[in-house]
Amino acid sequence: MRRRRLSEVSPGYDVVVIGAGAAGMSAALFSAIQGAKTLLVEKTGFVGGTSALSAGSIWIPNTRHASAVGAIDSTTNVEKYLQQIVGNHADVALRAAFLKAGPAAIEVLENHSEVKLRAYVRHPDYRSELEGAALAGRALEPYPFDGRLLGEAFKLVRPPLPEFTLLGGMMVDRTDIGHLLSSTRSVTSLWHSTKLLARYTRDKASYGRGARLVMGNALVGRLLYSLMRQGGVDILTDASLAKIIREPGGPVTAAMLVSEGVSREIGVNAALILAGGGFNRHAGRRIAALGTEAGWSSVAPGSSGDAQDKALEIGARLSERDVSPAFWAPASIRRRRDGSQAVFPHFVLDRAKPGTLVVDSNGRRFVNEAISYHQFALEMLAKGKSAIPAFLIADAAAVRKYGIGMVRPGGWGTRAAVADGYLIAGPTIEQLARGLNIDPGNLRATVDRMNEHARAGRDVEFARGSTVYQNHNGDASTGGANPNLGRIATPPFYALRLYPSDIGTSAGLVTDDAARVLDAGDQPIVGLYACGNDMQSIMGGTYPGPGITLGPAIVFAFIAVSDALAVRFASVE
Repeated sequence: MRRRRLSEVSPGYDVVVIGAGAAGMSAALFSAIQGAKTLLVEKTGFVGGTSALSAGSIWIPNTRHASAVGAIDSTTNVEKYLQQIVGNHADVALRAAFLKAGPAAIEVLENHSEVKLRAYVRHPDYRSELEGAALAGRALEPYPFDGRLLGEAFKLVRPPLPEFTLLGGMMVDRTDIGHLLSSTRSVTSLWHSTKLLARYTRDKASYGRGARLVMGNALVGRLLYSLMRQGGVDILTDASLAKIIREPGGPVTAAMLVSEGVSREIGVNAALILAGGGFNRHAGRRIAALGTEAGWSSVAPGSSGDAQDKALEIGARLSERDVSPAFWAPASIRRRRDGSQAVFPHFVLDRAKPGTLVVDSNGRRFVNEAISYHQFALEMLAKGKSAIPAFLIADAAAVRKYGIGMVRPGGWGTRAAVADGYLIAGPTIEQLARGLNIDPGNLRATVDRMNEHARAGRDVEFARGSTVYQNHNGDASTGGANPNLGRIATPPFYALRLYPSDIGTSAGLVTDDAARVLDAGDQPIVGLYACGNDMQSIMGGTYPGPGITLGPAIVFAFIAVSDALAVRFASVE
């Protein structure tokens, strides 16, 4: 790998990729594997984008990893499942291309790079009650990665959210958390935890944070290490796409890049691939499309839609079929000590656990708390101002066992969270309600009804705990009739505010099934491709399972490169 300044890069490349999240890095890597001269351009000082902040889950059905967890699946099953959810909100041809190319993309990636994946032993699709859903095999995760292998390039990897680390920089995944919580009861867990802490102590002294990378950081680290080992790729950071140069009515021939006030035209022989991360932080389109404040976004800096804007200037168009233009999650917000704002997505760790519930400003439940984060946030948006913010409530027993938001399991950090106002506490439900400016009678009645549901093991209001997916995120170890339900009875009682936070965009550039960007007449703009969140989602603004952004991002990076280089190399033979 050669990290260059704009003045130092070559005047022309076979493939130029705009954006260095998982989609762009994958495109650059697939290009390099094919022997193409490649330039990867990133507008920020880090690679990884929002992918580096994510869980790193990758939803690609029918890969060679599915059999390792005993999954029996088929393309027919997947198509049946997706059709029920996505329907006509996205082009069926795109889904078909994704399902056909997915297994091959993973095989090429793993056979020719340092990206190594495995299937989750159990990770149900989010609509597990629907025909064709799977309990395991479709969701993949990257193996942990030793960031020390990157040497100085380790500094290029976007750090994870501080709130998803321990001790100021130690990354942990679900397996690690389980061992840490069991370290006083299990010799195996104690040994695992001891090794984690010892490794982190050494890394902290040398790197300022943990160099044992997991989840999205592991995926980004592996992609970067693969690009370094592959060669043939120049990486340009702190540089933006200023203009796409296209012959009138003809192909894209160059990209005008700008960095540190210097502009330079870079020739494109085969493909300009847009992977800029979508428009979550776009100054104009964000408010128009999403209607929420920029401060609620969970997306990494850099996803400002400027690459999409440059494509629109030469005739491209954005999708308009999506159920929602963005993907969402409920998030709590807290001011960090340095004055910056932490936006913490509530994915699976607290909402679905026994001893919790969510209410609106009237003190009443309005949603099944255990549904997927995307569905949950859409319910908040549909409810409107009375549910923004909503209030996640838990009793002391639930907070000790599961944590709540940025408060760790075991209740670590509870006192500080109450002191700075992130958590609101009350010795009784009624006093908690007054602290939230909620009618005490309404909240008392809501909690009493939830406690009745917990005793009966059935939520007759919203069917919480009625699907395999919901149960997976509950806690079966409680021994109750429903792993998602538990009494809210142990004082003190706590609450935090939830806001709908966008975690990515669905509405993107319209492409064909080869990832070629289409114009208003549905004709390909030759030489221009899109993948990741710059491309319209094949899920049409729905969220069928874990990793439905990263999976298509990687697969359509593979499809784009395969199409572009096949065309290019065929033309020179």
